[in-house]
Amino acid sequence: MNITTTEAGGTKIAVVSGNEAIVNDVQSALDLMMSVRYETDCDRIVIHKALLSEDFFELKTRLAGEILQKFINYQVKAAVVGDFSGYNSRSLRDFIYECNHGTDFFFVADEEEAAQKLSQV
Repeated sequence: MNITTTEAGGTKIAVVSGNEAIVNDVQSALDLMMSVRYETDCDRIVIHKALLSEDFFELKTRLAGEILQKFINYQVKAAVVGDFSGYNSRSLRDFIYECNHGTDFFFVADEEEAAQKLSQV
């Protein structure tokens, strides 16, 4: 896991990248959130899709909803960066659509779009 920071619109944003899934359950998501807060003092986080377990994208596991609720409870806004076109689930597409029309959690194609979204909320 690699944590860097960037700035967009006067807002400091943490960018977390890596090649393997480190978010496999709610506790690992909380650990990631707290590590980022401790290391960068950011409450806006860009998370690369590769860091999330595939269970996150299988809505019947309820993992995505539980993790999003923790982020909201701790007032941390986040954007997941990656290609989501490979998922055929209509409920996942609806979930992503609803998130992208909210103010707390986003699913976007690249870091630039993620930083832009997170700097506006």
